[in-house]
Amino acid sequence: MGRQNPSIETTYGWVVVLASLALHSIALGAPTILFVALKPIAADLDTARAVPSLAYSLLMVGAGIGGIAMGRWMDRYGVMQPVLFGSVMICLGALLAGHAEDRWSLFIATGVFIGLLGKAAMIAPLVANVTRWFDRRRGLAVAILTSGQGLAGAVWPPIVQHFNDLVGWRGTFLYFAGFGVATMVPAALLLRPRPPIAAPDRPAAGTSSGDERRVLDLPPHVAQIMLWIAVIGCCTAMSVPIVHLVSHVTDQGYTLQQGARALSVLFVAAFLSRLGFGVLADRIGPVRTLLIGSASMAAMLLAFAFATSYTGLFIAALLFGLGFSGIMPCYPLIIRLLFPVKQLGGRIAAQYMFAASGMALGGWLGGITFDLTGRYQPAFLIAFAFNAVNFVVMGFFHFRQTRLRLAPHPA
Repeated sequence: MGRQNPSIETTYGWVVVLASLALHSIALGAPTILFVALKPIAADLDTARAVPSLAYSLLMVGAGIGGIAMGRWMDRYGVMQPVLFGSVMICLGALLAGHAEDRWSLFIATGVFIGLLGKAAMIAPLVANVTRWFDRRRGLAVAILTSGQGLAGAVWPPIVQHFNDLVGWRGTFLYFAGFGVATMVPAALLLRPRPPIAAPDRPAAGTSSGDERRVLDLPPHVAQIMLWIAVIGCCTAMSVPIVHLVSHVTDQGYTLQQGARALSVLFVAAFLSRLGFGVLADRIGPVRTLLIGSASMAAMLLAFAFATSYTGLFIAALLFGLGFSGIMPCYPLIIRLLFPVKQLGGRIAAQYMFAASGMALGGWLGGITFDLTGRYQPAFLIAFAFNAVNFVVMGFFHFRQTRLRLAPHPA
């Protein structure tokens, strides 16, 4: 075997990771307002819960669609420009949301400004950029960045709940807008340097020397579509408790503070376990790691459906956070494992677009199911069914990978 190419990793790569983590975590404050203050928003606008749920869904759909354009912008001009633009748009959207007078103005503020023009720059472009700074510790770097979801979920719910009690949901949006300008713009400026140029990679794992266009001995578009189906399944499932846990806890007779606490512990667990899942993915492969997270999430969705005590709901939230956090970092690693590096940005952006669609579907599904049935148990059972689809698809990937004896870790 030949000697390995020198590593491209530099100290500044970790500055990029931390700045990206901060941007991702702060940006998630805007959607957090929607689901922590879901009931007050619905009451103030005199609408059903499906309306703020749909506002969240439109935000996620917008972020997914906009991510494709943001990824192309990044490929051409570097990551700083789209991220700086997205930061300003998120703050502008929060300002508009704070002045929303009806459902349509709320939808425009969240779906267009916060989602399509803002949050679209805060995940796929950041992940794709970070992968280009690392070749030896790529899994750890991606895990740190994507742990922003857990960090944001641990920090934002109690802050949002406090400000909602103090100044209402409108005031909370306005305070967030000011905080976002003061923090996200400086963080975006740290992303100005371009990543180092990597040496040419080996052919992607999953290809054969006779036909490099095949992935796991499947046509590439078939493998990609299956990954899209898998991510829609898991994201639809995980979105139901994320968006509706606070409302579900309060519907059981507990306080808003207890609901926010349960959501916080879910995200604290996710934050703490995500780095461990990143290391695990480097050791046993991202496909197996994803299956572990999917199985854990399925079990806890059933627990949410049938638990009624606060202790039971709290424990379910804790274990759900430990499990679901291991799923999303695996997708860019799987794409890195199976597809050529030159396709990385576009494929990761497309994957996150379908992930956002799943999150949007789950958020809306939870709200409309409650409006139709008056309870959340059916929504959690539907989420379990979506999660089962994810497990089956990724189980098929694992079977193909094992049968073809492919390397279980990124090339």
